[in-house]
Amino acid sequence: MTHHDDTGEVHEHDLGLSHDLPTLLSRRRLLGIFGGVGALALAGCGAGAASSASTPSPPTTSSSSASSGSSEAIPEETAGPYPGDGSNGVNVLTTSGIVRSDITASFGDATGVAEGVPLTVTLTVLDTANGSAPLAGAAVYIWHCNINGQYSMYDEGIRNENYLRGVQATDDSGVVTFTSIYPAAYSGRWPHIHFEVYPSLDAATSASDKLRTSQLALPEETNTLVYATSGYEASIRNMRGTSLATDNVFSDGWSLQLATVAGDVGSGFTATLNVPV
Repeated sequence: MTHHDDTGEVHEHDLGLSHDLPTLLSRRRLLGIFGGVGALALAGCGAGAASSASTPSPPTTSSSSASSGSSEAIPEETAGPYPGDGSNGVNVLTTSGIVRSDITASFGDATGVAEGVPLTVTLTVLDTANGSAPLAGAAVYIWHCNINGQYSMYDEGIRNENYLRGVQATDDSGVVTFTSIYPAAYSGRWPHIHFEVYPSLDAATSASDKLRTSQLALPEETNTLVYATSGYEASIRNMRGTSLATDNVFSDGWSLQLATVAGDVGSGFTATLNVPV
């Protein structure tokens, strides 16, 4: 299994066609269904349009996220090759200790601690079938890479660690909050955080009845600030090689997935996102 470190080498995280292509094709198929003749016309000139499209201007740290009144569900995305939910090898969801708000350290028999710029992640889960009201009692599992672009439980050197993974139940306002570190940018992917939404804590900790799998995108301006700090040197190089417009997950639209980020390097950042399901 290909892994990655801070050398800037090309990695295979989230790049496998077996994971990404079905998801992207399904989303574009929906556009074809609702777009009718117009969609067919666009398909005929798609190659030219893609080659001439300009890269969007860099978002700011106060970038917009989904409106609480939106009835559109957050896009379904690939979980990538390292979800740790039992769908691809190991399963952390059924392990005692996975329900926690601070995911910087490993738990159980593992003792590793992830280093990096502090990041608090706050997600608000909304029920699209109920006017996008807050979905209380649901559960969110999040996971992301470390400062070197590696995933615990899978990558060489940290297979015995389980940090940067955790589950929380939503409160009466549909909110979950995690304390973590800012993830690296690794080769081939825009900086992101994975998450899965379950109907309840019991469902999450038994890895069953999943409602949605998606990814949160981090804004360029904040990425640039974080990656200028010690330990993130490889992320500077890796982020130059991609953009939201070319990322294989976010390239077909990221308006519902781009987090609002506030804070600074000294005290840490807070990323917030509404998650309509």
